[in-house]
Amino acid sequence: MSRELIGYGETPPVVRWPGGARVAVNIVINYEEGSENRKETGQASRESMGEAPSPVPPQDRDLANESFFEYGSRGTIFGCAVAFEANPKAARAATQRGWDICAHGNRWEEHWLMDRETERAAIARAVDSIASTAGQPPAGWYCRYGPSVNTRELVVAQGAFQFDSDSYADDLPYYVASAAGPWLVIPYALDTNDIRFWRGSLQVADDFAAYLCDAFDQLWEEGATHPRMMSVGLHCRIAGRPGRARGLARFLEHAQRRGHVWFATRGEIARHWRAEHPPARP
Repeated sequence: MSRELIGYGETPPVVRWPGGARVAVNIVINYEEGSENRKETGQASRESMGEAPSPVPPQDRDLANESFFEYGSRGTIFGCAVAFEANPKAARAATQRGWDICAHGNRWEEHWLMDRETERAAIARAVDSIASTAGQPPAGWYCRYGPSVNTRELVVAQGAFQFDSDSYADDLPYYVASAAGPWLVIPYALDTNDIRFWRGSLQVADDFAAYLCDAFDQLWEEGATHPRMMSVGLHCRIAGRPGRARGLARFLEHAQRRGHVWFATRGEIARHWRAEHPPARP
Protein backbone atom coordinates (compact mmCIF):
# COMPACT_ATOMS: atom_id res chain seq x y z
CA MET A 1 0.00 0.00 0.00
CA SER A 2 1.70 3.18 -1.20
CA ARG A 3 1.92 6.37 0.88
CA GLU A 4 0.30 9.67 -0.09
CA LEU A 5 2.04 12.70 1.43
CA ILE A 6 0.42 15.46 -0.63
CA GLY A 7 -3.30 15.09 0.04
CA TYR A 8 -5.47 18.03 -0.97
CA GLY A 9 -2.54 20.44 -0.75
CA GLU A 10 -3.46 24.03 -1.60
CA THR A 11 -6.67 23.04 -3.40
CA PRO A 12 -9.01 21.48 -0.80
CA PRO A 13 -12.52 20.69 -2.02
CA VAL A 14 -15.27 23.26 -1.60
CA VAL A 15 -17.18 21.30 1.00
CA ARG A 16 -20.94 21.66 1.34
CA TRP A 17 -22.15 20.14 4.61
CA PRO A 18 -25.92 20.13 5.23
CA GLY A 19 -27.33 23.39 6.55
CA GLY A 20 -24.15 25.26 5.69
CA ALA A 21 -22.31 23.72 8.64
CA ARG A 22 -18.68 24.67 9.10
CA VAL A 23 -17.79 21.40 10.86
CA ALA A 24 -19.21 17.89 10.64
CA VAL A 25 -18.74 16.24 14.04
CA ASN A 26 -18.87 12.48 14.36
CA ILE A 27 -19.11 11.06 17.89
CA VAL A 28 -17.69 7.54 18.00
CA ILE A 29 -18.39 5.05 20.79
CA ASN A 30 -15.81 2.26 20.69
CA TYR A 31 -17.76 -0.78 21.88
CA GLU A 32 -15.05 -3.30 22.77
CA GLU A 33 -16.00 -4.71 26.16
CA GLY A 34 -15.72 -8.47 26.09
CA SER A 35 -13.49 -8.62 23.00
CA GLU A 36 -10.23 -7.69 24.77
CA ASN A 37 -7.36 -10.17 24.88
CA ARG A 38 -7.95 -13.07 27.28
CA LYS A 39 -6.11 -16.36 27.45
CA GLU A 40 -9.42 -18.07 28.20
CA THR A 41 -10.57 -17.21 24.67
CA GLY A 42 -7.40 -18.36 22.94
CA GLN A 43 -5.14 -15.29 22.95
CA ALA A 44 -1.47 -15.72 23.74
CA SER A 45 -1.68 -13.39 26.76
CA ARG A 46 -4.27 -11.31 28.56
CA GLU A 47 -5.00 -7.62 28.04
CA SER A 48 -2.68 -5.35 30.02
CA MET A 49 -4.13 -1.89 29.25
CA GLY A 50 -6.37 -0.54 32.01
CA GLU A 51 -6.99 2.26 34.48
CA ALA A 52 -3.83 1.32 36.39
CA PRO A 53 -0.69 -0.75 35.75
CA SER A 54 -1.23 -4.40 36.57
CA PRO A 55 1.18 -6.34 38.80
CA VAL A 56 -0.36 -9.65 37.68
CA PRO A 57 1.91 -11.73 35.41
CA PRO A 58 0.70 -11.59 31.77
CA GLN A 59 0.09 -15.33 31.69
CA ASP A 60 -2.33 -15.15 34.64
CA ARG A 61 -5.91 -13.98 34.73
CA ASP A 62 -6.34 -10.43 36.10
CA LEU A 63 -9.86 -10.05 37.49
CA ALA A 64 -9.34 -6.39 38.40
CA ASN A 65 -8.39 -5.51 34.81
CA GLU A 66 -11.32 -7.51 33.46
CA SER A 67 -13.68 -5.46 35.62
CA PHE A 68 -12.48 -2.23 33.95
CA PHE A 69 -13.88 -3.58 30.69
CA GLU A 70 -17.18 -4.49 32.33
CA TYR A 71 -17.85 -0.88 33.28
CA GLY A 72 -20.16 0.76 30.72
CA SER A 73 -21.07 -2.38 28.81
CA ARG A 74 -24.14 -2.75 30.99
CA GLY A 75 -25.66 0.50 29.82
CA THR A 76 -25.16 1.34 26.26
CA ILE A 77 -20.00 2.56 17.55
CA PHE A 78 -16.96 1.17 16.42
CA GLY A 79 -18.16 -2.29 17.41
CA CYS A 80 -16.09 -5.44 17.90
CA ALA A 81 -18.12 -8.43 16.75
CA VAL A 82 -17.26 -10.54 19.80
CA ALA A 83 -18.23 -7.67 22.14
CA PHE A 84 -21.68 -7.48 20.55
CA GLU A 85 -22.01 -11.24 20.85
CA ALA A 86 -21.39 -10.88 24.60
CA ASN A 87 -24.10 -8.19 24.85
CA PRO A 88 -26.49 -8.37 21.89
CA LYS A 89 -28.86 -5.95 23.64
CA ALA A 90 -26.25 -3.22 23.13
CA ALA A 91 -25.98 -4.09 19.44
CA ARG A 92 -29.73 -3.96 18.94
CA ALA A 93 -30.01 -0.72 20.93
CA ALA A 94 -27.54 0.95 18.58
CA THR A 95 -29.69 0.04 15.59
CA GLN A 96 -32.94 1.05 17.33
CA ARG A 97 -31.46 4.49 18.04
CA GLY A 98 -30.54 5.01 14.40
CA TRP A 99 -26.78 4.74 14.92
CA ASP A 100 -24.67 3.13 12.27
CA ILE A 101 -21.96 0.62 13.09
CA CYS A 102 -18.37 0.58 11.89
CA ALA A 103 -16.86 -2.90 12.30
CA HIS A 104 -14.02 -2.61 14.81
CA GLY A 105 -12.65 -6.02 13.93
CA ASN A 106 -13.88 -9.44 14.90
CA ARG A 107 -12.12 -9.05 18.26
CA TRP A 108 -8.91 -7.40 19.47
CA GLU A 109 -6.49 -8.82 16.96
CA GLU A 110 -3.21 -7.66 15.42
CA HIS A 111 -4.12 -7.62 11.74
CA TRP A 112 -0.54 -6.95 10.68
CA LEU A 113 0.41 -10.37 12.09
CA MET A 114 -2.23 -12.27 10.08
CA ASP A 115 -1.67 -14.05 6.81
CA ARG A 116 -3.98 -13.00 4.00
CA GLU A 117 -6.53 -15.82 4.30
CA THR A 118 -6.74 -15.58 8.09
CA GLU A 119 -7.42 -11.86 7.84
CA ARG A 120 -9.99 -12.35 5.09
CA ALA A 121 -11.84 -14.85 7.29
CA ALA A 122 -11.73 -12.53 10.33
CA ILE A 123 -13.23 -9.65 8.33
CA ALA A 124 -15.97 -11.88 6.91
CA ARG A 125 -16.80 -13.26 10.35
CA ALA A 126 -17.09 -9.74 11.78
CA VAL A 127 -19.54 -8.73 9.03
CA ASP A 128 -21.75 -11.78 9.50
CA SER A 129 -21.70 -11.53 13.29
CA ILE A 130 -22.54 -7.81 13.47
CA ALA A 131 -25.33 -8.18 10.91
CA SER A 132 -26.78 -10.92 13.11
CA THR A 133 -26.49 -9.25 16.53
CA ALA A 134 -27.26 -5.67 15.47
CA GLY A 135 -29.75 -6.35 12.71
CA GLN A 136 -27.77 -4.16 10.31
CA PRO A 137 -24.53 -4.75 8.40
CA PRO A 138 -21.54 -2.61 9.36
CA ALA A 139 -21.28 0.55 7.26
CA GLY A 140 -17.51 0.85 7.57
CA TRP A 141 -14.34 -0.75 8.90
CA TYR A 142 -11.70 0.29 11.45
CA CYS A 143 -9.05 -2.09 12.81
CA ARG A 144 -8.75 -2.42 16.58
CA TYR A 145 -5.00 -2.32 16.08
CA GLY A 146 -3.22 -1.05 12.96
CA PRO A 147 -4.13 -2.55 9.58
CA SER A 148 -1.96 -4.90 7.58
CA VAL A 149 -0.76 -4.16 4.05
CA ASN A 150 -3.70 -6.28 2.88
CA THR A 151 -6.49 -4.91 5.08
CA ARG A 152 -7.90 -2.21 2.80
CA GLU A 153 -7.82 -4.48 -0.25
CA LEU A 154 -9.67 -7.20 1.69
CA VAL A 155 -12.20 -4.74 3.10
CA VAL A 156 -12.96 -3.43 -0.39
CA ALA A 157 -13.24 -6.94 -1.82
CA GLN A 158 -15.52 -8.10 1.00
CA GLY A 159 -18.31 -6.01 -0.50
CA ALA A 160 -20.21 -5.07 2.66
CA PHE A 161 -18.55 -1.75 3.44
CA GLN A 162 -19.07 1.84 2.27
CA PHE A 163 -15.74 3.14 3.62
CA ASP A 164 -12.88 2.46 6.00
CA SER A 165 -11.42 4.66 8.74
CA ASP A 166 -7.95 3.13 8.96
CA SER A 167 -6.30 6.53 8.53
CA TYR A 168 -5.47 9.62 10.56
CA ALA A 169 -4.28 11.58 7.53
CA ASP A 170 -6.80 14.41 7.08
CA ASP A 171 -9.69 16.44 8.47
CA LEU A 172 -11.85 15.53 5.49
CA PRO A 173 -12.85 12.31 3.72
CA TYR A 174 -10.86 11.41 0.64
CA TYR A 175 -10.65 8.74 -2.05
CA VAL A 176 -7.89 6.24 -2.70
CA ALA A 177 -7.40 3.89 -5.63
CA SER A 178 -8.53 0.29 -5.24
CA ALA A 179 -9.17 -2.72 -7.46
CA ALA A 180 -12.88 -1.80 -7.37
CA GLY A 181 -12.28 1.86 -8.27
CA PRO A 182 -12.08 4.94 -6.03
CA TRP A 183 -12.50 3.94 -2.39
CA LEU A 184 -13.72 6.30 0.31
CA VAL A 185 -11.64 6.83 3.45
CA ILE A 186 -13.16 8.72 6.39
CA PRO A 187 -10.19 9.47 8.68
CA TYR A 188 -10.34 8.95 12.44
CA ALA A 189 -8.36 10.73 15.20
CA LEU A 190 -6.55 9.64 18.34
CA ASP A 191 -5.85 13.09 19.79
CA THR A 192 -9.56 13.97 20.22
CA ASN A 193 -10.01 10.63 21.93
CA ASP A 194 -10.59 9.67 25.56
CA ILE A 195 -7.93 6.92 25.34
CA ARG A 196 -5.52 9.68 26.39
CA PHE A 197 -6.87 9.38 29.95
CA TRP A 198 -5.53 5.84 30.12
CA ARG A 199 -2.26 6.87 28.50
CA GLY A 200 -1.74 9.60 31.08
CA SER A 201 -1.86 12.76 28.95
CA LEU A 202 -5.34 13.74 30.23
CA GLN A 203 -6.13 13.87 33.93
CA VAL A 204 -9.48 15.57 34.57
CA ALA A 205 -12.69 16.34 32.68
CA ASP A 206 -11.63 19.95 32.07
CA ASP A 207 -8.55 18.70 30.20
CA PHE A 208 -10.72 16.70 27.83
CA ALA A 209 -13.23 19.51 27.37
CA ALA A 210 -10.52 22.11 26.72
CA TYR A 211 -8.77 19.98 24.10
CA LEU A 212 -11.99 19.10 22.28
CA CYS A 213 -13.17 22.72 22.33
CA ASP A 214 -9.83 24.00 21.03
CA ALA A 215 -9.82 21.43 18.23
CA PHE A 216 -13.40 22.29 17.32
CA ASP A 217 -12.79 26.05 17.39
CA GLN A 218 -9.79 25.75 15.08
CA LEU A 219 -11.76 23.65 12.59
CA TRP A 220 -14.80 25.94 12.96
CA GLU A 221 -12.73 29.00 12.10
CA GLU A 222 -11.18 27.25 9.10
CA GLY A 223 -14.68 26.12 8.18
CA ALA A 224 -15.75 29.68 7.39
CA THR A 225 -14.14 29.13 3.99
CA HIS A 226 -13.28 25.42 3.95
CA PRO A 227 -15.59 23.26 6.11
CA ARG A 228 -13.95 20.43 8.05
CA MET A 229 -14.74 17.18 9.85
CA MET A 230 -13.98 16.24 13.47
CA SER A 231 -14.04 12.80 15.10
CA VAL A 232 -14.48 12.40 18.86
CA GLY A 233 -13.49 8.95 20.11
CA LEU A 234 -15.12 7.57 23.27
CA HIS A 235 -15.12 4.35 25.26
CA CYS A 236 -17.86 3.35 27.72
CA ARG A 237 -15.27 2.36 30.32
CA ILE A 238 -13.28 5.61 29.97
CA ALA A 239 -15.38 8.70 29.16
CA GLY A 240 -18.35 6.93 30.72
CA ARG A 241 -16.80 7.37 34.17
CA PRO A 242 -18.65 10.09 36.14
CA GLY A 243 -15.54 12.22 36.64
CA ARG A 244 -14.90 12.35 32.89
CA ALA A 245 -18.38 12.47 31.40
CA ARG A 246 -18.77 16.15 32.25
CA GLY A 247 -15.87 16.97 29.94
CA LEU A 248 -17.74 15.53 26.99
CA ALA A 249 -20.91 17.35 28.04
CA ARG A 250 -19.05 20.68 28.17
CA PHE A 251 -17.71 20.13 24.67
CA LEU A 252 -21.14 19.28 23.25
CA GLU A 253 -22.65 22.36 24.88
CA HIS A 254 -19.84 24.50 23.45
CA ALA A 255 -20.24 23.16 19.90
CA GLN A 256 -24.00 23.64 20.00
CA ARG A 257 -23.62 27.25 21.19
CA ARG A 258 -21.23 27.94 18.31
CA GLY A 259 -23.73 26.70 15.78
CA HIS A 260 -23.05 25.89 12.13
CA VAL A 261 -22.24 22.32 13.17
CA TRP A 262 -23.57 19.06 11.75
CA PHE A 263 -23.58 16.14 14.20
CA ALA A 264 -23.57 13.17 11.85
CA THR A 265 -23.00 9.46 11.78
CA ARG A 266 -20.11 8.18 9.73
CA GLY A 267 -22.56 6.58 7.33
CA GLU A 268 -24.28 9.93 6.81
CA ILE A 269 -20.94 11.58 6.11
CA ALA A 270 -20.07 8.82 3.62
CA ARG A 271 -23.36 9.12 1.76
CA HIS A 272 -23.19 12.92 1.69
CA TRP A 273 -19.59 12.91 0.48
CA ARG A 274 -20.33 10.51 -2.36
CA ALA A 275 -23.34 12.58 -3.46
CA GLU A 276 -21.70 16.02 -3.18
CA HIS A 277 -18.06 15.14 -3.86
CA PRO A 278 -17.95 12.15 -6.20
CA PRO A 279 -14.51 10.92 -7.23
CA ALA A 280 -12.97 12.61 -10.23
CA ARG A 281 -13.27 10.67 -13.45
CA PRO A 282 -9.98 9.33 -14.83
